Amino acid sequence: MKFSGKNVLITGASRGIGAQIAKTLAQMGLKVWINYRSKPEIADALQAEIIANGGRAAVIKFDATDEDEFIKGINLIVDSDGELSYLVNNAGIVNDKLAIRMKLEDFNGVVNANLVSAFIGSREALKVMSKKRFGAVVNVASIIGEIGNIGQVNYSASKGGMIAMSKSFAKEGAARNIRFNCITPGFIATDMNKDLPEDIKKTYLDAIALKRFGDASEVADAVAFLLSDHASYITGEILKINGGLYM
Repeated sequence: MKFSGKNVLITGASRGIGAQIAKTLAQMGLKVWINYRSKPEIADALQAEIIANGGRAAVIKFDATDEDEFIKGINLIVDSDGELSYLVNNAGIVNDKLAIRMKLEDFNGVVNANLVSAFIGSREALKVMSKKRFGAVVNVASIIGEIGNIGQVNYSASKGGMIAMSKSFAKEGAARNIRFNCITPGFIATDMNKDLPEDIKKTYLDAIALKRFGDASEVADAVAFLLSDHASYITGEILKINGGLYM
């Protein structure tokens, strides 16, 4: 794929889908900034793997829910590279429980980690990208933000908010040639769901038109496309990656 930019920041990038996004974008020639909050050894191992495969990578530690830390992180990248070309807001958590048992801190914690962090990142990216009048942001939401789910009132609110927020940022960024898009992955094979009981896994698979879980590489390829020059006329789009579970 063709990219006019040269670097990308991926939040929550040390494992899972975020790590695969980092690997894919590095393979395509971008310098990737691997954000992590804890466990530096995992981020360092990912950086080493990317470099060993001929890519360019740097690690950057900050809590994406902390406004000051996020701003300092972006400023560090701009000071180092002269710009921030692309941002992938991938950081997020789950804390599932039925709504009647969900405390306010359970709700706010997930919303802060998933939605507020994406707002901070998108806002700051818009500021720095405006100086060059170029850039693109992809927000990693979820199918749960579109269809809801039992036990995930907090998670669905955070991801649904991310979907709506992406559209508003797209309208504000368009005048500066900065694109904002959002993806909504369905069931993707990751460490988070590899231990699902077989009966539950079968229930999910029966509902998916393609009869399989997605692979993290398929999500990463979609992110790469939306960031790339090939998507230069696409903004405000919500791209479903769910195998036909929800159409």
